[in-house]
Amino acid sequence: MAVPNEKPKEATTDKKVAAKWSKPLAQSGWTSFPNVIFERQQALQLTPLDINILLHLAGNWWTPGSNPYRSKKSLGLAIGVHPRTIQKRIEEMERWGYIKRIYRKASVGDNLPNEYDLSGLIEKATPFAEEKLAQRAQQQAEKNAAITRKKPLALVPGGK
Repeated sequence: MAVPNEKPKEATTDKKVAAKWSKPLAQSGWTSFPNVIFERQQALQLTPLDINILLHLAGNWWTPGSNPYRSKKSLGLAIGVHPRTIQKRIEEMERWGYIKRIYRKASVGDNLPNEYDLSGLIEKATPFAEEKLAQRAQQQAEKNAAITRKKPLALVPGGK
């Protein structure tokens, strides 16, 4: 039941996302994706196309405990490559243990788009995230030590 003088609810948006990207862009949908995956893509041996595929899958991953799904054809159309190219990259990421394809069938026996379990990627990217967190903590500790230091550091004679 509607409450008098209550504004109609708008599509859920994050205010910070809207402040950065604009309200229309935020309301049209946005995707959460860990920075460390694209920051360390070379260490993870992910190509720019792999990152693009992962971004599209993340954009279809709506709730924890579920897996994203999207057809190779729709991924190819969105990214601008042939569906076979998408299939090859997904096969490669599956060999690396980043993705696990889960085949789906309709009740009448037709194939549905695969689900993609990204838990392998999460597991393999976690050490890079932990390393980044440790570096951040070390930097904060050094900053705090400098703020609370009672005496200035001794200058090196002849230093510039």
